[in-house]
Amino acid sequence: MAEHAPTSPPGDMDIRQHEASFEGFVRLTKWGSLTVAVLLLFFTSWICTTAGFLGGLILALITLALGIFFLRDKPESAAGH
Repeated sequence: MAEHAPTSPPGDMDIRQHEASFEGFVRLTKWGSLTVAVLLLFFTSWICTTAGFLGGLILALITLALGIFFLRDKPESAAGH
């Protein structure tokens, strides 16, 4: 296999765009997963159990509140940086 020479010396590359893209991907994945989980719980509880619409809605809202609490962005000082 042919070896590829790096285009810049290690440590010289500007990675701010990469970091911003990665942060956006992580944020989208995190909140998208919470949305899917809440909707899945709501519809499953509503349609497949005796909880009904109101029971499913209550479970979904509790899950949403807990998800927002645990997945929110932490201040930099609390994150250990």
